[in-house]
Amino acid sequence: MKIAVIGGGAAGFFAAISAKTHHPDAEVHLIEKSSKLLSKVLISGGGRCNVTHACFNNTQLSKYYPRGERFLKKAFEQFNVEDTVNWYKAQGVDLKIEDDGRMFPISNDSRSIANALLDQAKILGVIILLNSHVKHISKSTDAFHLNIGDEKFNYDNVIIASGGSPKKSGLSWLEELGHDVVSPVPSLFTFNMPKESITHLMGVNVPKAKLRIRNTKLETSAPLLITHWGMSGPAVLKLSAFGAIDLAALDYTFSVQVNWLDTMNESNLRIEVDNQGLDKEQKKIANRNPFALPSRLWEFLLRKSQISLDKRWIDLSKKELNRLVNTLTNDDYKVDGKTTFKEEFVTAGGVDLNNIEVTSMQSKKLPGVYFCGEVMDIDGVTGGFNFQAAWTTGWIAGKLKSI
Repeated sequence: MKIAVIGGGAAGFFAAISAKTHHPDAEVHLIEKSSKLLSKVLISGGGRCNVTHACFNNTQLSKYYPRGERFLKKAFEQFNVEDTVNWYKAQGVDLKIEDDGRMFPISNDSRSIANALLDQAKILGVIILLNSHVKHISKSTDAFHLNIGDEKFNYDNVIIASGGSPKKSGLSWLEELGHDVVSPVPSLFTFNMPKESITHLMGVNVPKAKLRIRNTKLETSAPLLITHWGMSGPAVLKLSAFGAIDLAALDYTFSVQVNWLDTMNESNLRIEVDNQGLDKEQKKIANRNPFALPSRLWEFLLRKSQISLDKRWIDLSKKELNRLVNTLTNDDYKVDGKTTFKEEFVTAGGVDLNNIEVTSMQSKKLPGVYFCGEVMDIDGVTGGFNFQAAWTTGWIAGKLKSI
């Protein structure tokens, strides 16, 4: 039996390894169009590789996927986070859990993960073909025919792990095979705010803020990072993932409301001011920051509220207090554009999940073809979830239901 795995990324490698593990007598070809393997694995997490996330409840885990939640909930019954941890441990790579739940190799080096995949593929006898672009796939009665360069190769089964595409045209070859494709749009991007002066605070981190996209139902509470182009951090990345389709429809021009005190509303904030007796404080308001906000941000918000940094709390007028309360809990910023998050490009969209059998990852349109990874209409928030989807779908695809 000959099996073709198209794509030399995380999902493709795991599918090839799974195929040889479950079918040791098969000849497995891992076909990569470029000269590089596991590119995203190597750059992920700043070169440390965010392998997965320490969420061991499959139902809870599936909620981190804006597209594919119900599909993956079933898939995780076959291969989940615990299986990922155990698989890498068996290869001699132990993972560690960071405070935010992200999991990395103890080595803090993504090459540990890449080498584990490369070594296991070599041990199992996976044949790797680099600089091999699949130009066309056709099907006859007894085989799939892949045009690679100027040659034609025949395979019994094909696993497609070619990754996401920024444009639908990049997936047209899958439509030609009879599949429905959901038009791709970017996910996991940061917000550009070219006209907002808050960008002067680049580098400021807020441990937890509540963000809401005005005129939508999109909101989240998470850490926020101010950058030289606008806003980033988990709060923004989560919003961009869950709002990928809506924000694309808005052409990435919208307003974001920020509550710098997370869940504290105006009423509770006024009670907090009274409880702390701030209105009787003799200290300058700039030097008495009762909300544990970064000092540069605190001063910025005071200026935005038209309050002098030299003013004492006791001298704060009712109007000034009202402006400050509104700024802290109902701040507003204009977003005009996006920036892809580092080099970890992720798309929403791909092969429609209705075309894929979840228990096997086999195409319902063309039996013998299997899918895994980002080529499917699956994407997760940042934090190791996209890699977990790659390990899970790759492992299941490699089992080959029809054999």
